Amino acid sequence: MDVFHVEGPVRLSGSVRINGSKNASLPIMAATILAAGKSTLKAVPRLSDISVCGELLERLGCRITREQDGELCIDSTVIDNPVGEYEIVCRMRAGICILGPLLARCGRAEVSMPGGCAIGDRPVNLHLKGLEALGAKIHLKNGYIIAEAPNGLTGKEIFMGGPFGSTVLGTANVLMAATLAKGRTVIESAACEPEITDLANCLNKMGAKITGIGSPRLTI
Repeated sequence: MDVFHVEGPVRLSGSVRINGSKNASLPIMAATILAAGKSTLKAVPRLSDISVCGELLERLGCRITREQDGELCIDSTVIDNPVGEYEIVCRMRAGICILGPLLARCGRAEVSMPGGCAIGDRPVNLHLKGLEALGAKIHLKNGYIIAEAPNGLTGKEIFMGGPFGSTVLGTANVLMAATLAKGRTVIESAACEPEITDLANCLNKMGAKITGIGSPRLTI
């Protein structure tokens, strides 16, 4: 095994610029679907998954511009194609994150089953269970998840735990959908990872009312 052997004492000084988080950026990019208009995200890293997510949002109808300093401007005024196509979604697992916000805003979403890295057994059944609890009608057809809620979603108490623990992307999906649901939603056994905290804080800045951030019980 490779080893770093450090001899000291040595006084250290200097500064390091910390890059933005990919895991936080992807669900926040998806969250911009919820609000018609322009959202500006800062310190978004230049990575392939970010580019793929941008391409996915553009296929939905969003317009995206990127500045040199890491700012990403997403204009989601128009969402005219609520379909997450296989050729894009299969390239990254986080593509499933558009399902919740797309359903909440448009009343219908058609998203390919996710691709990306295969780490253990990570099914999307908890995503679907959570959205169904909010009132969505969901079925699978030709490898696509088709979710419909033509009359909107309704807040509920939802348990998001599973045999492998809490689900980060599942929590993100249900959290985003719940912001546009009628009434109050409580997510029990919510994931507590930093990217969920960042997403919830972003949604609050967009106008949502979320409490319990950072805990396994989120109230929306």
